[in-house]
Amino acid sequence: MRAVSKNKKHKYKAGNTLPIIYYDLCLQKTVIFHFFNQSIHSLPVIASKNTSPARLSFFTAAGLSALMALLSLLLSPPWYIPLIVLGLVFLAAYFIYYYTLKYFIYRKIKLIYKFIYQTKATKRETFFYQNILPQKSIDEVSRDVERWAIEKKDEIESLRRSEQFRKEFLMNLAHELRTPIFTVQGYIHTLLDGAIDHPEISKKFLNNAAKGIQRLVQLADDLDQISQLESGQVPIIYENFIIQDLIKDVYEELMLKARKRNISLQLKKGTETPIMVYADKQKIKQVVVNLVENALKYGNDNGLVSTGCYRMDEQLVYVEVSDNGPGIAEEHLSRIFERFYRADRSRNSQIGGTGLGLAIVKHIIEAHGQTINVRSKPDVGSSFGFTLEKGKD
Repeated sequence: MRAVSKNKKHKYKAGNTLPIIYYDLCLQKTVIFHFFNQSIHSLPVIASKNTSPARLSFFTAAGLSALMALLSLLLSPPWYIPLIVLGLVFLAAYFIYYYTLKYFIYRKIKLIYKFIYQTKATKRETFFYQNILPQKSIDEVSRDVERWAIEKKDEIESLRRSEQFRKEFLMNLAHELRTPIFTVQGYIHTLLDGAIDHPEISKKFLNNAAKGIQRLVQLADDLDQISQLESGQVPIIYENFIIQDLIKDVYEELMLKARKRNISLQLKKGTETPIMVYADKQKIKQVVVNLVENALKYGNDNGLVSTGCYRMDEQLVYVEVSDNGPGIAEEHLSRIFERFYRADRSRNSQIGGTGLGLAIVKHIIEAHGQTINVRSKPDVGSSFGFTLEKGKD
């Protein structure tokens, strides 16, 4: 009876333990297969452009640990062994991959920043970047590189424009110097060849040579003035004055030149009311003189030059010098204030001048912190306008 009872008891225990073991094994396989399935489905995530080292390490460790756990099942170990293998392999693989990737990416990012940055970090800054400050993400690095690429592209374009401007400047300067130099040289050689013995001819040639030298002096003075304006060496002496009175003074000085071509000088109707401005009076007078002289040089005979003064708001005054001359083609307007730039070289060579007048005007106005613009149309005329600070009445 006791033996039978023991057998029954053993059978009873066996009958209760096997279902539990079977259930554990099925649960174990389910967990491992689910883990492996998740790893397979995570491959698109790994290939994603927006993945991070942590996510990449997680899915890589998950796939490797699931594979190792499945292989351990083939050895029919106790039910808990594959789960231990799964956990240990996952933890080991995750941390190895994670820190290896971080180190690799950090080294690559460091090389990138060495290439795109010109400043060198100190040892203290390097320690802060590595150990205290949060590391930049791949997206942040990508934005930094894109920003650097845009800046370099803009810098290259700026250098190309500067190089083109330098070439044109040297070419134009050589042209402006060549004409008076050759003129003076021709007259002097002619005098040396015998013309000096004829008083009337020699005096005429000397006068012409003096004009050529005067043009060279004027060119040197204009270049020096532009250089001083660009470098900020010329002080701007502000004072309050009525802009219409200054324009009338300029008209009085240039009246003889205007009469030679029968050109009328006047203020625009409706703008005669005195307006006080706050600026350097002598330099603004030079601006108005240059603009009116240009209008007289390039305008038509029996034409008109008018100047208007307008209150834009409580802070600014707009002054505009207009003529009804031949006008300027649209393709030349954007470059009209460049040094030595000439819209019509054949006509400019007959009129003369250094080709620096409008460049000086632009620099004087910009030295006041103001702006200048031009409006023109062929066969209609041109208008040059600039702003000034409103003065106190």
